[in-house]
Amino acid sequence: MEHNNTEITEFILLGFSKLLRFQTFLFALFLLTYCMTLTGNSSIILVTLMEPHLHKPMYFFLCNLSFLDIFYTSSTVPKMLDLLLSQRKSISYAGCVIQLYFFFSFLGSECVLLTAMSYDRYVAICMPLRYPTLMNQRVCLQLAAVSWGIGLLNSIIHTFLVFQLPFCRFNEIDYFFCDIPPLLSLTCGDTTVNVVVLLVIGVFIAWAPFMCIIVSYMYILSSILKLRSINGRSKAFSTCASHIIVVILFYGSSIFTYTLPLSSHSMDKNHLVSVCYTIITPMLNPLIYTLKNQEVKTAAKKVFFPRWASSP
Repeated sequence: MEHNNTEITEFILLGFSKLLRFQTFLFALFLLTYCMTLTGNSSIILVTLMEPHLHKPMYFFLCNLSFLDIFYTSSTVPKMLDLLLSQRKSISYAGCVIQLYFFFSFLGSECVLLTAMSYDRYVAICMPLRYPTLMNQRVCLQLAAVSWGIGLLNSIIHTFLVFQLPFCRFNEIDYFFCDIPPLLSLTCGDTTVNVVVLLVIGVFIAWAPFMCIIVSYMYILSSILKLRSINGRSKAFSTCASHIIVVILFYGSSIFTYTLPLSSHSMDKNHLVSVCYTIITPMLNPLIYTLKNQEVKTAAKKVFFPRWASSP
C-alpha cells in the first residue's frame, strides 16, 4: 500500500529518549548555553555598532557571523528545550519543514561567510596597501549578501527535495531536530537524488570554501613569517587565530554530517556532532573572538564598563 506526505501530520523526535534520567540536567545545560549564545553574540553586535573604530570589514563580517549564530541556533534549540520538558516529543509536519529550511539556510550562509572572513584577513595581511580598495564598503556588502543568498538558495533546494519524498515507514526520528540525514532515513522513496545533491552542493558550499580558507591561510602564514617585527607577527597572528579556531569547530562538524556518505556514519555519532554545531559552537564563537582580540575586549569595556575603561 502506498502512502504519501499528506498522511503524516507530525514527526516524533526521539533524540532524548535514551537520556530520560538526564533530561532536567540537559534542559538546564542547554538553556544556559542558549542564553550565553544570545548574550555573547548580541554583545558583539552591539559593541560593533556602537564603537566607531570597529567599523571595519573584519568586524562587519564578525557582526554578520553573530547574527547567523543567533538565527541558526534559535531555529533548533527552543524546540529542543520544549522536547526536554514536554511528555509528547513531537513537531508538526509544517514545523519540521520550517525548521529544516531556516536551519539549513543559516548553516549554508555561515560556510560562505567564514570564507569571506578569511579573504578579508588574506587581503589585510598579504596586500595591506590595496586593502582599502579591495575591501571597501561595497565589496563587503556584496560578500555578505552573497553569503546570505547562497544559504537561502541552498536551503530551498534541499528542503524541496526532502519533503517531496514519501514518508511511508514511520514518523519517528532518532534525532533532536529535523535534519536531512534522519529525515532521509524515514522515507521509502529513492533518495539517490537527495544524496547526490547533498554531496555535490556540499562540495561547493563546504569543501571548496574550506580549501579556499586553507590556501588563504597558507599565504597568510608565509607573509606573517616574513615580518621582521615580533610585535607585528604577534598582532597578525592574534587577528587570525580566532577565525582559525572557529573554522575548525564549524567545518569539522558540518563536513562530517553533510558531505560524507550517509552510510559512513551512524545516527548515534551524529547526535554528538549535532550538539557541537547547533549549541556549543555558536556559544563559543563570541568567547573566542573576545578572548583573542584586544580591540574587541577594549571596545566591550568602553561600552559595558565605561568607568573601568576610562580609569588609568
